[in-house]
Amino acid sequence: MTIITLLTDFGITDHYVASLKAAILSVNPEVTIVDISHNIIRSDIAHASFVLKQCYQDFPEGTIHLVSIGTSGHPEEKIIALNINNHYFIGADNGLLGLISDHEAEQTAEINSTNEFSTFVAKKLMAATAAKIANGIPFKDIGSPIPSYRKMIGRHLRATKKQISGNVIRVDHYGNLITNIDKKVFMALVQERQFSINFGRNKSRKINDYYSQVEPGEYFVLFNDSDLLEIGIYLGNASELLGLEFDSTVMINFEE
Repeated sequence: MTIITLLTDFGITDHYVASLKAAILSVNPEVTIVDISHNIIRSDIAHASFVLKQCYQDFPEGTIHLVSIGTSGHPEEKIIALNINNHYFIGADNGLLGLISDHEAEQTAEINSTNEFSTFVAKKLMAATAAKIANGIPFKDIGSPIPSYRKMIGRHLRATKKQISGNVIRVDHYGNLITNIDKKVFMALVQERQFSINFGRNKSRKINDYYSQVEPGEYFVLFNDSDLLEIGIYLGNASELLGLEFDSTVMINFEE
């Protein structure tokens, strides 16, 4: 059974999500629809790309991911479908899909060749495309191949033998600060040396193993399930209490 995931900024108080699902099921009632999130901050590409990047590979290969973030339905808005790492993605060519993987798409298609205006392009166009792919229609019949799609430059850490400099790339629901500092990079550089992790006015010389390893109200620093450095306050909101937010700098200094 084919899986179609949904990632939108529609919220959950209106009819949009239900209508989108109905449009998919009316074409292919056999698919399994999984909600990733409908509470993405409105038109926030950074938020949406982070969420999708963290979870899409948890789904089986062949999964179809419908992404509607900040879409307007204007005839000049390019809607595309991509095959990346044996996953299918459908969304606007606004840079979001270019942020989810460093790999180039194996297949591409532009799917809005009709230039039909709609205020609900996810329902009118994306849903039908997702259902067609789920029905086994060859990707080449989905639309015309495109030579390239829009890519944006994500925030990359900077690393030397003495220092790693990264940024907060997501403040999650709990107020935890997720950075772009990868565990593999840290482990390759630390080599049993002493280190200090600097964030705002605070400093830590320890990597915790789990959230409750500290007392309530104390901050923790750990590598999360995605192997990204995460800073939080146990049973508290780190963003508010530490005064840090999206794009705040986090530095790791290594001692010789």
